[in-house]
Amino acid sequence: MTCCEGWTSCNGICLLILLVIGVVLNAIPLGIDLVEQDKDFPNPISCYEWWFPGIIGAGLMVIPATTMSLAARKRGCCNNRTGMLLSSLLNAITVIGAVYCLLVSIQALSEGPLICNSPSNSTTTCEFSLKNLTDFHPKSFNLQWFFNDSCVPPTGFPNSAINNMHSNWRIPNSNSEEDRQRIFHFSVFLSLFLVGVLELLFGLSQIVIGFLGCLCGVSGQRSQIV
Repeated sequence: MTCCEGWTSCNGICLLILLVIGVVLNAIPLGIDLVEQDKDFPNPISCYEWWFPGIIGAGLMVIPATTMSLAARKRGCCNNRTGMLLSSLLNAITVIGAVYCLLVSIQALSEGPLICNSPSNSTTTCEFSLKNLTDFHPKSFNLQWFFNDSCVPPTGFPNSAINNMHSNWRIPNSNSEEDRQRIFHFSVFLSLFLVGVLELLFGLSQIVIGFLGCLCGVSGQRSQIV
């Protein structure tokens, strides 16, 4: 096995693990209300779990590249020049999915859970549009909703009073429903963000390795087997 084949095989295992983690993380907020209240998602934690960043971005879009990479362990289609090139092309889909997962996670971390933005705590206030992701500005990103005593901004306060709230930052605990939803939202989407980063790195590395394998070739013994 050449270094290209070895890395492709290892890459497939890592992507498979990240794929499962991403799907599970995305599925947890979708099912939490069903478990606790025995109803079909009456009060979702956030708008952004319904964008399925873990199920689609970090999950379904990673399956083709993962399957192709794992084939290298069984002397499959990745053990020839064409297979290595195909693995590079399929990992381009992985990169797109990882970027999607990253964008949704960053937007979710920036805005916070529904309880911080909507009095009704309902997805009726959600705007499911790609414009929400493309309009994101890095300078506007902050985690004030997580560290403040309350994530609901006071009404009728001047800007200076709102800015003074930074001095009251604290780590939320589980003493209230608001704090529980903030902690849960932060944990889920920070984890999805990390999954997206890792999948992006593995996808980009496999694109490079795949092209190298296509140019330099694979081991002669395996090529004959394939």
